[in-house]
Amino acid sequence: MASQETAVRTDRPIIVDTTDHIAGRLSSHVAKLLLKGNRVSLVNCEKIMMSGTRDNIIKEYREFLEINSIINPKHGPVHYRRPDTIIAKMIRGMLPFGRKPSGISAHKRLRTYIGAPRELKSLERIQFEKAKIRKSSSNYTTMGELCRIIG
Repeated sequence: MASQETAVRTDRPIIVDTTDHIAGRLSSHVAKLLLKGNRVSLVNCEKIMMSGTRDNIIKEYREFLEINSIINPKHGPVHYRRPDTIIAKMIRGMLPFGRKPSGISAHKRLRTYIGAPRELKSLERIQFEKAKIRKSSSNYTTMGELCRIIG
């Protein structure tokens, strides 16, 4: 259980088990690791928790899905519906993605997975204690559940 401050740049990726992590806090920790030059792989993205009431989270995401371009809906923002792509876009929002080359290269070092791939199962995983949920899991909604509901 290493913290983000002790992580040093290595050739092997840092594997983060995202089970019971709050999405926003996890995203900020991972963004910092990426900007330091580390390769990061997130496993079990469907078990990331979204804080807030379940109905409110679903209502907000459905409103977000209605945003598109007036001229041509194909040119509007891309609305991801899978847990791994949603969290990748959340992390991208915390990087200087469109402004600096360092943000683009940092985002290329990120890998997100639903479940855990076979080649990463044997490697050591870390968790961020500051990003873990503090209350019972009934107060949160999982990213997988949100994605099943919104389709």
